[in-house]
Amino acid sequence: MIAMVLASGIALAGCATTTTDSTTSSSSSSSSSSALTDAATVSTTDATTTKDTIAAAAAAAEAFLATLTDEQRETVVYDYDDETKTTSWSNFPVTFVERAGLNLTDLTTEQQAAALAVLESLLSEEAYATVTGIMGGDEYLAENSSSTESSLGQYYIAFFGDPSATSAFEVQFGGHHLGINATLDGATDAITFAPTHLGIQPAVYTAADGTEVQPFVGIYTDAFAFFDSLTAEQQATLTSGEVSTCAPGDTCEFSSGSGLTGADLTDEQKQLLLDVIANWAGMADEETTAAALAEIEATLDKTVIAWSGETTYDMSTGDGISFSISGANVYVSFQAQQGSAGADVDGVTTSGWGHVHTIYRDPTNDYANSATQQAATGGMGGGTPPDAGSAPTN
Repeated sequence: MIAMVLASGIALAGCATTTTDSTTSSSSSSSSSSALTDAATVSTTDATTTKDTIAAAAAAAEAFLATLTDEQRETVVYDYDDETKTTSWSNFPVTFVERAGLNLTDLTTEQQAAALAVLESLLSEEAYATVTGIMGGDEYLAENSSSTESSLGQYYIAFFGDPSATSAFEVQFGGHHLGINATLDGATDAITFAPTHLGIQPAVYTAADGTEVQPFVGIYTDAFAFFDSLTAEQQATLTSGEVSTCAPGDTCEFSSGSGLTGADLTDEQKQLLLDVIANWAGMADEETTAAALAEIEATLDKTVIAWSGETTYDMSTGDGISFSISGANVYVSFQAQQGSAGADVDGVTTSGWGHVHTIYRDPTNDYANSATQQAATGGMGGGTPPDAGSAPTN
């Protein structure tokens, strides 16, 4: 359980974004355990360029690997082009879809801290707060809900290729509501997070220190800023479209479908849409984010956006929202899950607004084109998990 990590003094939920109401967020805490920052030679706050981020993440990965036994190193490092990377992440629990690498619950406190330091060195402060907030939410459910899912709070880390500041490698990290696939190439100074899965359950919870945590407050705020910028006619076109999905493990065709197109937007509205996309494509430093968004912006006129569900940002009513963004260089699917799968907590919303799965992919550059997506069982709208029986389909 992730409680092992929390017990080590690394306050995951304490790093997550907090909020005083449903639309206004305060800045995330910049404080974190010294065990995290000590494991990397360059911290997240030092990384201002793609090259900085790659160097920081490579150093943190090497520091983590140095804490492992030979057997553990063999388990956590794969060949760069190993197709296992395409089937070892999911939005199903780890008891349904086997993850690659090492389970953090099998590591020592020192090793757990060093593993999380890899994430901290790779991600921006905002993205790290989102990720640790997601992890804290799983731990909250494990401690407070009626769920019997034994894998809540279990997370795996794996590397595809030897971590290096001068060549390509991938960091894979995830569990039930998280699946990060970040490819870093020191030879070309490029980072891509496609494909990646971010999810939440619940959307709002109280951390052990009494802080209210909303891991997706930034995404919700950006999504409704875009929606509210539209005219009534544009909103009607947006909501008349069909929200699509491309599940983890699916070999997708990325059909754009119907809805509002980028060509229908003003320059200001296009920027607001890019702000939404940046929650997935822009999880590292500013230079990496700018490069990713510039590529997406170049084909934004042909990008199709569809929306369903609520049209007002009020998590006290309705069943939440779903939307999809489908373009030549970007695919985002945000899906409200209508069900708690047994993860009920009195007074806490764990369905709809409170249970969301998202997927980010790049139709032209998933896994930095290092491997071809292999079909897998299970996932967000993607079939039945193996040996699931009566297991939850969330």
